[in-house]
Amino acid sequence: MTRIGEILPSHVKTLLNRLGIALLMLYLTRLIFLFFNLSAFQNLTFADFFVAIWFDLITMGLFFLPYYGLYLLPLPIREYKLYKVFFKISFHLINTLLIALNLMDVEYFIYTSKRSTFDLFSMLSTGDDLSQLWMTFLRDFWILILFLIVLVTISEILYRKTQVTRPLSSNKRFSFYKVNIISFILIGPLFFIIGRGGFGLKPTGIIEASRYYKTENTAFMLPTAFTMIKTIDQGSLELKKYLPLEKEQQLFSPIHTSHPQQILPNGTNVVLIMLESFGTEFIGAFNDGKGYTPFFDSIIDQSLSFNYSFANGKKSIEAVPAIIASVPTLMENPYISSPYGDNKINTLPNILKKSGYESAFFHGATNGSMRFDGFAKICGYDHYFGRHEYDNDDHFDETWGILDEYFNPWTARKLTELKEPFFSTLFTLSSHHPYFIPKHMKKKVKYGPQQICASISYGDIALRKFFEEAKKQPWYDNTLFVIVADHTPATKTPLYNQRSHMFRIPIVFYHPKGNVKPEKSDKIFQQLDILPTLLDMLNIETKYYAFGNSFFDPTEGESITYLGGSYYYFRDEHMTVFSGKKARNLYNFTVKDVDLSDSISHYNMEVGLVENRIKAMIQRYNRDLILNQTIADEAKN
Repeated sequence: MTRIGEILPSHVKTLLNRLGIALLMLYLTRLIFLFFNLSAFQNLTFADFFVAIWFDLITMGLFFLPYYGLYLLPLPIREYKLYKVFFKISFHLINTLLIALNLMDVEYFIYTSKRSTFDLFSMLSTGDDLSQLWMTFLRDFWILILFLIVLVTISEILYRKTQVTRPLSSNKRFSFYKVNIISFILIGPLFFIIGRGGFGLKPTGIIEASRYYKTENTAFMLPTAFTMIKTIDQGSLELKKYLPLEKEQQLFSPIHTSHPQQILPNGTNVVLIMLESFGTEFIGAFNDGKGYTPFFDSIIDQSLSFNYSFANGKKSIEAVPAIIASVPTLMENPYISSPYGDNKINTLPNILKKSGYESAFFHGATNGSMRFDGFAKICGYDHYFGRHEYDNDDHFDETWGILDEYFNPWTARKLTELKEPFFSTLFTLSSHHPYFIPKHMKKKVKYGPQQICASISYGDIALRKFFEEAKKQPWYDNTLFVIVADHTPATKTPLYNQRSHMFRIPIVFYHPKGNVKPEKSDKIFQQLDILPTLLDMLNIETKYYAFGNSFFDPTEGESITYLGGSYYYFRDEHMTVFSGKKARNLYNFTVKDVDLSDSISHYNMEVGLVENRIKAMIQRYNRDLILNQTIADEAKN
C-alpha cells in the first residue's frame, strides 16, 4: 500500500481522500438507516455489507462525475484560491445531498419498505401536502436533521486535512503536464467504469441488487441517491418480449366478461370505503381477537372476507387505480403519476354509469392531494368532495385534512343527496403519520406497542360513526359496503416486515340484509379483484379490462405486486419472487415465520409455470400501457 501511495500523484491522492470522505458518509448513513429499521433486516449477512460498499462506490462514481472530471483536468491552476473554493463548495454540495437522501429514507422506508425513487418528487409536488407537512416533518424527524449537521461537520473537518499547498515552479511544468495528462487518461476512465458498475453491456441498476441477493435486503444495500438517479428516466416502460404472443395469450389476458350472480337486487348502491393503513396486523378478526378494531371486527363477522387478501402496492396513490380500475403499479412510478396516468381505462364509475349509477369520491384531504381529484375525474366520478367542499377547518388536523370522526358521518349524510343507485368511494386519512389523536379522544382509543395502534383505534371509532349515520339514511338497506385498506402501514413487527406478510390487508364485502353470505374464504384475493367481483355481484353484463379476477371465477386466486425492482406473486401457498427475467425465490407465505426457507429448488416444474404466468402479465401490462390499450373495446389480444 505504501508503494502505491508513493506512485500516485499528490492531486490524485487528494482526490481519493476526498472521495473516501464521501464513501465514509454513505456507509455511516447506511448504519443509521439499519439501526432505525433493524426489524426489516433480520437476515443480513456479511456479504450484504460488502455488496453495499460496491453500490456506494457506484453511487460516488455517478454523482461525483463532474467533480473528478474537472479536478483531473491537466491544468496548472490547482493552487489558485478560486479553484480551491469552487471544489470545496462542489464537494460539500454533492456530499450533503448524498447524506440527506440516505437520511431521508431512515424514516420514509418505514412506510414504503423500499428506497425512495425519483417519483417521490412528483408526488410531493402535487397539491398542498408538502406545505402542510413540512413543520410536522421537522418536529417528528429532528434527529435526522441533527445527524445531517453532525455528518456534514465531520466531512468538513476531514476535508480540511486533504488541503495541500505545493506551489508549482517553472522548471517542473513539463513534469506537471506529463503526470497530469497520464492521470487524466487513466484515473478518469477508471472512475467512470466504477460509476457504470463494471464493463457490462448495461450499467448496473436497481435490479442487480435483487438479482443476486435476498430481495428483502436490497434496501439495505442500495443508497437512496443510487435509486434516485437510476429512476430519473424510468417514467416510461419498455416493451418486453419474454414469450411469443400466442403463448402470452394462453397464459394471461386482462379481457373479461362479467357473470351476474343474482346475489343482490339490480340497482343496489355501493359504498366503497378505503381505510388508510389498516393492515391485517392490527385487525382483531384476523388475530384471534387481539387488535384495535372492535367495530370493524363486528362488520367482518357478518361479511365475506378473506384469510389471504393482499394490497397491490405500498402507497395510497397505488391503491386507488388498483381498486377502482383493476390496474396495478408494476413499475417504479405509481400509475397515477406515471406517463400513463391519463390513459383510457375501464373504471367502476364509468362502467356503472351505463347502468344509471351516479358516483362520488370523498377524501377529507386538501383538494389536489395525491392527485386524487384529477384521477377521480379521469375515472368518471360525477362528484369530488374534499376538504374544500367540507368547508369547516375547525375539524382540520393541521396536517392532512379533515378528521375522520367528522368527515365520515358528513359523507354518510352527503350520500343521501345522490340519485340512487349510486357508487361512492370514501377514502379515510386520519390513521396516517403523524397519527394525530384529538384531545377529546385520547382517553377513548386503545393504545399498543406501536404509535399507529392508537391511530387505528381512532379510525375504527370514526368508521363506527360513519355506519351510525348511514343507518339513519333511506339508502342503507339497499347498499353493498366494500371495505378495504389502501396498504399496510409502517410496522416494527419483524413478521410483517417480511415480503410474505408485508401486503396483507383486510378486504370485506358487507350487506346489511345479509344478501352476501358471511364467510372467511381461504381463496387468495387482491385489490385488483374488487372491480370484477363487484360487477358480478351487481349483475352488470359487460366486457371489461382488468388485471384482477372475480371471486366467483373458478380459477385459482392470485396476487401480484412490485417493489424495489422485484415482482412478488402469490398463488397456492407460495410467494414467488421474480426479477431479471426469472423466478429467484419461492416461500410459503402461510407460515408465520420471520426466517422463511427458500424452497425454489424443490418445485422446479411449478416454478416454471408460475414464472411464465408472471412473464405474460408483465409483457401484457407494459405493452398495453405503452399503446394506451387498457380498455376492453380497444385492447388487442
